[in-house]
Amino acid sequence: MEEQSAEQRQTTLQIAGMTCAACANRIEKGLGKLEGVDRANVNFALEQASVTFDPSKVAVADMEKRIASLGYGTVKEEADFRLEGMTCAACANRIEKGLSRLPGVSGASVNLALETAHVTYNGAEISVPDMIRKVEQLGYRAVRKEEAGNGDDRKRRELRSKQARLIVSAALSLPLLWAMVGHFSFASWIYLPAFLMNPWVQLGLATPVQLAIGAPFYAGAYKALRNRSANMDVLVALGTSAAYFYSLYLTLEWAASPHAMHAPELYFETSAILITLILLGKWFETLAKGRTSEAIKKLMGLQAKTALVVREGREMAVPLEDVVAGDVVLVKPGEKIPVDGVVLEGRSAVDESMLTGESLPVEKEPGDGVFGATVNRYGALRMKALKVGKDTALARIIKAVEDAQGSKAPIQRVADAISGIFVPIVVGLAALTFLIWEFLVAPGDFASALEKAIAVLVIACPCALGLATPTSIMAGSGRAAEFGILFKGGEHLEAMQGVQVIVLDKTGTVTKGKPELTDVLIEGMAEAEALGYVGAAERASEHPLAEAIVAGIEARGVALPAAEQFEAVPGYGVRAVVEGKPVLVGTRKLLEREGVGYAQAVPAMERYETEGKTAMLVAIGGEYAGLVAVADTIKASSAAAVARLKDMGLDVIMMTGDNRRTAEAIARQAGIGEVLAEVLPEGKAEAVKRLQAQGRKVAMAGDGVNDAPALATADVGIAIGTGADIAIEAADVTLMRGELTSIADAIAMSRRTMANIRQNLFWALGYNALGIPIAAIGLLAPWVAGAAMALSSVSVVLNALRLQRANP
Repeated sequence: MEEQSAEQRQTTLQIAGMTCAACANRIEKGLGKLEGVDRANVNFALEQASVTFDPSKVAVADMEKRIASLGYGTVKEEADFRLEGMTCAACANRIEKGLSRLPGVSGASVNLALETAHVTYNGAEISVPDMIRKVEQLGYRAVRKEEAGNGDDRKRRELRSKQARLIVSAALSLPLLWAMVGHFSFASWIYLPAFLMNPWVQLGLATPVQLAIGAPFYAGAYKALRNRSANMDVLVALGTSAAYFYSLYLTLEWAASPHAMHAPELYFETSAILITLILLGKWFETLAKGRTSEAIKKLMGLQAKTALVVREGREMAVPLEDVVAGDVVLVKPGEKIPVDGVVLEGRSAVDESMLTGESLPVEKEPGDGVFGATVNRYGALRMKALKVGKDTALARIIKAVEDAQGSKAPIQRVADAISGIFVPIVVGLAALTFLIWEFLVAPGDFASALEKAIAVLVIACPCALGLATPTSIMAGSGRAAEFGILFKGGEHLEAMQGVQVIVLDKTGTVTKGKPELTDVLIEGMAEAEALGYVGAAERASEHPLAEAIVAGIEARGVALPAAEQFEAVPGYGVRAVVEGKPVLVGTRKLLEREGVGYAQAVPAMERYETEGKTAMLVAIGGEYAGLVAVADTIKASSAAAVARLKDMGLDVIMMTGDNRRTAEAIARQAGIGEVLAEVLPEGKAEAVKRLQAQGRKVAMAGDGVNDAPALATADVGIAIGTGADIAIEAADVTLMRGELTSIADAIAMSRRTMANIRQNLFWALGYNALGIPIAAIGLLAPWVAGAAMALSSVSVVLNALRLQRANP
């Protein structure tokens, strides 16, 4: 970034999609017309736009929108950081705002539960070190994720540190608690050593807790106040300091009075026990938060650790990360396949349940694709590595889950807005409570007024509010991944629960996407003999229907003779000579052209076509011999899945490019009442828009390349994971198991997760709405308020963890 003047700034945007100088000219003119843009210069060779502008009149985001409206894009870079030093939602909110306001940053999202930040930025304007410096200026620490090392090790160290501080704090605080309890009449039977009542002993016990164990609270409060904001540390530091330093004053006053007979009523136990309880809550919270990433750990545990590769004619075991695309890999029976690739030699059955949910092993032979982390059952395989590292199917799943867990749901905006102003309001309420008690309720009773103010300060920590949404998103998206449902982000997890209409593509979504031989009707000769002729004729054809016929005949155990002649007649069928007899397989037109009568077959043909099947006539030796029917049959789970979606209150529509008769036949079998048939690929997105124009929230499910525009247009795009990569990229939700039942599962998990978030927000907000007034009227001792505050965060995290046991 280069400063032009007090009013103007210059920025450089990387442009994508330009094909010629005319494109550069168009963008230049478009940017120049924006109010506040003084000068725009687009360099076609460098694919960059240099813009001088007035930031008070136009923002970089406005320029990006203008470029997008002209049909081009801006290249963005992304960076992920691990953050250290956050204590509550106010911290996360402050870092997020600080990063978002940096020139060149177009988006920043901070996740309190994961302690991470994701930033989208323009590399020509700002660098990663600039962002790290900004975080440090705010009083925290940021490290690039790639450089942060093993997150589990860091969390273990953090947990051990918190545990050590807790043990020391508890050891010093328990004698103070003992002394406090001994004051109550109901505990008169408890033995109380006299020395514990000595103010100097209490000071000696409380001081290390307050000034050493509690030092991080002071440091955090100082950094927050230095940046003109407030967080949990401010509340804790204020509350405990008030109790500690007031008690210190009373102790010194007592020591200075030669006539004092009895020790004054001190509040050292209040400050020490508050800090101990807060540390206890944070320790429990860290333990519970560690469990929210169980899904990622389980997925990572599926990976093979090593691979047996062939290099320079020798077999050698290498770490998984050293396998490169093109390596020849040997996989023995019972071993995990290390990377994605293709079988070169060998036959086996592979357990792909971790990817597809299919419990039966899949037969593999040369030419078949295999995926990393799946298990080779019984045969040795020699394979070629095609996708390694972050490109494997499992790595993409892990990345999708990490992205979802690190993202924000729109509902979190409520918590962010509240947490941004929460602490200053609480400090104000605590001050007001003190003044009311000191001057109106109990004039002159300073200690009582101070106690009430401390209770208000410590009960109102915004931690629970900040954890309410991200912990549920982490647990919910992680649990969904275990069922093969990948949400791309928290916003899609939230949007899924509001869907009213499910639009299903037919081929590959409702149906198997692969035609099968369904019916055989032979007249005048043995069925096996006739099928032998048909299979021999069709075997030479590359048409998908021919492949289905041959596969179906072979599955019936029929031996196929060799065809002596073969001819494919486009639009009609095939003509062949088998064992000296002419064989025809095809349409009505084919038999009519060859002069073969088929009147007796018409009723059966029409019946099959009404059922959505493709019927083909068969003639052998110049005479009609029967017909075979082929259909793309519906998946076994489709009808039950549609019924479940309807039970959930959703309207289900099937959309296809097929003719209406076939489409309606498939829809009847699946239990779908509304059909959009004969829709061209480019018309699918328009059909979705028409449904949205009716004010309905639409989800679109598909698996083909031609479904991608409709998936992107829908409120929620759902890709069947067994389909094309482009469909998966365009979608918001990916179903790895390729079954319609997963759509209902995804909606159920979305509804459960959002219900869990609402519960968390209700309790977090309700807890403060009830706790603050109760503390203000004097019904909560500060140490009770501290315990309640500490446990509120733990309760929110534990509630979110219930999602890890949820079933869709």
